[in-house]
Amino acid sequence: MQRKAYVPGVAALLAALLAGCTGSSDDDGATDNANPGTVGTASAAAEPGRYRTLPEPCGAAGRSTLDSLLPGIRQLTDEDQREKAYAGEATHTFDTDRKVGCRWKVESRDATDHLLVDFERVVSYDTTVSDDSEAQELFAKLEDVADLPEPASSSATSDVSSGDESGASTGSPSPTATPTGSASAPSSPSSPSSAASSSASSSSSASSSPTSSSTVPPIDLQPRLLDDLGDEAFLDDALSSSGSTAQQRTVTVAFRTSNVIVTIAYEEQSATLGVAPDSKEMQDNARKLAAQLDDSLTG
Repeated sequence: MQRKAYVPGVAALLAALLAGCTGSSDDDGATDNANPGTVGTASAAAEPGRYRTLPEPCGAAGRSTLDSLLPGIRQLTDEDQREKAYAGEATHTFDTDRKVGCRWKVESRDATDHLLVDFERVVSYDTTVSDDSEAQELFAKLEDVADLPEPASSSATSDVSSGDESGASTGSPSPTATPTGSASAPSSPSSPSSAASSSASSSSSASSSPTSSSTVPPIDLQPRLLDDLGDEAFLDDALSSSGSTAQQRTVTVAFRTSNVIVTIAYEEQSATLGVAPDSKEMQDNARKLAAQLDDSLTG
């Protein structure tokens, strides 16, 4: 009779052991409890962008190119000043793997020229969205900020002189900050949001210029999309007045190659009152530099 009193306890112990064995056998399957609804599968990660690093921005433009864009360099007689002008000044950035830039400023007898070259490597933090797709979306926002106009007829101005053509522009300024010194250019390349406000402000100045409202530039000089740079590109050209007489033109070329966005902002203010910087010459110089940068990235 005393030994029967131990049977229920032994039976309970056996039942507990059997339950434990049964539970462990359920864990032998391929189910990942950390990802319910995706039994035995894993989401495919989006492909990374082509570029993992960025070029050294102040070495991106060769000396012959800078001579064309910044003619005042060749007028400098002091060798140290000339070397400093060629070297440029790197923009401030918190992450050189993601964003770098360089700016130059040179005065000459005829004008003061500014040049900004900016590289941005776009990285997606969503594993289902590729770096290229993220860069494409960002570039679309920059294009929206530029607010490129519909091509306007230039038949009324087809026989105007090159000087008159250079004084006319209907485009809004670049989506990136223009390199006009500490008063108008930030210490680092601007973000799309800050660029939008800069674009709106400069566009207002451009529209108030009597020269820009009186003449329509030829179609091939109007702000427009470009099909010969990277995966996508656009050019912007804006003429504004500084004070009552000084004419200042900003030509911006931006393009995307895979997950890298390149922006060139080229600005010139004429030293001669009432004379506008030549649109065609500035656009040609900016596009040549853009083509060189595109080749260096894809080459």
